[in-house]
Amino acid sequence: MRFDLITIFPGFFEGIFAHGIVRRAQKEGLVTVEARDLREYAHDRHRTVDDRPFGGGEGMVLKPEPLAEALEALGIGRKDRGQGSGIEDRGTRVILLSAQGRLFTQAMARELAGLERVVLICGRYEGVDERISELYCDMEISIGDYVLSGGELAAAVVVDATIRLIPGVLGNEASGEFESFGAADAEIDVDVEGVPRSQHGAGGLLDYPQYTRPAEFCVLRAPEVLLNGDHAQIRRWRREQQLRKTLKNRPELLDKAALSAEDIRVIEAMRRQ
Repeated sequence: MRFDLITIFPGFFEGIFAHGIVRRAQKEGLVTVEARDLREYAHDRHRTVDDRPFGGGEGMVLKPEPLAEALEALGIGRKDRGQGSGIEDRGTRVILLSAQGRLFTQAMARELAGLERVVLICGRYEGVDERISELYCDMEISIGDYVLSGGELAAAVVVDATIRLIPGVLGNEASGEFESFGAADAEIDVDVEGVPRSQHGAGGLLDYPQYTRPAEFCVLRAPEVLLNGDHAQIRRWRREQQLRKTLKNRPELLDKAALSAEDIRVIEAMRRQ
């Protein structure tokens, strides 16, 4: 898989992608990540890539000409207006990192991980000329409801979250499934007490708490249920903790989560506490 990042600060990514799984994935030839300097496509003496916004207002806006030339240099042509981007044919997605974009999710990361190539445009200043989005981009993505100085940090988040879902990148393939926001099984297979037989995939819930040795730390002891070897009890406890943590920290996720009748009963009991 290939990532091309268009940015005015290509050096920003040198340290971030020189460590951990991104570095290992590149070394093993599973992934290529390259940052492209937008200023190389500005041809005036000052290599100008921004200008004042039409209509007035604060700040500056990234100009369309350098961005269009950078995209064309990567083999990204203008899409036919009203015809979509043809991503299914290209195996490529062009994404603008923007505070006005769709919220980036684990499901979106899984979708990107199935592509051959992702091109990320790192916005700056007050944003990017809207015509770039209309003519070249498949989507706009935001990593959260806040504003950053630029899209570089957001691009790093998207790259990292996507790369770890590419087959062969993680040492244990299940690591990308047994975690928060993991994809649910096709059907919820439950035992007689309504508890999932497997914690495979979070099914849209947050992950359950994790503990390791020592069993006791700073007068706090790991839950006894995790130490007794009763796997049915452990499954039940973990599912309850997933529900409890999601209800506490991200209750809106419950509306779309894959829940059994027992899950719903447990949630209602928690709400009454």
